Amino acid sequence: MTCGRQNQRRAGLALAAAALLLAGCGQSADTKGADGAKGGAAAGASPSASTSAKASVAPLGPGEVRVGGEVAKPYSVTLADLRKLPQASVEVKFTSAKGEQRHTYQGVPLHDVLKTAEPRFDAAKKNGQLRGFVSATGGGDYRAVFAWAEIDPGFAKSQVLLAVSEDGVAFDDAAGPRLVVPQDTKGGRYVSELNQLWVGVVDPVVDGAK
Repeated sequence: MTCGRQNQRRAGLALAAAALLLAGCGQSADTKGADGAKGGAAAGASPSASTSAKASVAPLGPGEVRVGGEVAKPYSVTLADLRKLPQASVEVKFTSAKGEQRHTYQGVPLHDVLKTAEPRFDAAKKNGQLRGFVSATGGGDYRAVFAWAEIDPGFAKSQVLLAVSEDGVAFDDAAGPRLVVPQDTKGGRYVSELNQLWVGVVDPVVDGAK
């Protein structure tokens, strides 16, 4: 009888443990289901959320340039803002579809504008900034790319400018600032109607390609 009672007791404990286990699993499943529902809702809403996020981005005003990408402090700067900053002047010569061009431009060094946004370069890497690049977008979705070393005075002999005037004539807001690249012999990277500067690093692309 004692063994029978012990067996019955053990069986009862086993059943109780199984019931608790099932209850716990059910609760976990319910919790996960709630998370899943939220996740599903978020996933289902992601296209509209993305659309909403895009829609929430304020349209650029005349002469305004958005600075973003791998930076700690994205911001926008206007042509009027640029005119208030310390200016540099450069005489350039380059060829374009209109033939040889010779001009004097006045503006702000591109490096100064981007430095304000605090690019996120890996300080643990030797010369981590040399892994960086800048994409410049202008009117009509025109785009050109620069290596960071081309604009960093610590590495480059000449400086790329965000020009606010050409030959003493100020650009109007509709035209916006213009990139001026003294070291280039052709005018392809003299991006006009500049509206976006995007800082990136090559590591994700290069390392992902391995």
